Amino acid sequence: MKKKDLTDLRNKKINELEKLLSKKRNELINTYAKIKAGQEKNLKKAKNIRRDVAQILTIIREKELLKKETK
Repeated sequence: MKKKDLTDLRNKKINELEKLLSKKRNELINTYAKIKAGQEKNLKKAKNIRRDVAQILTIIREKELLKKETK
């Protein structure tokens, strides 16, 4: 993801991020299947999606911690 995308993600709510996370995980599963079948030419695509999932999880965790701190 680009920096602009990350700043946009930080402005979203937790439930929106979780929806995006589930879409990314489904996309990752489909990408792995295409790679195994030999249909996907870009082999780094799975790595990039995995990185996106990790970034989204990190943002969700940060938001949860900030919510606990403010209470």
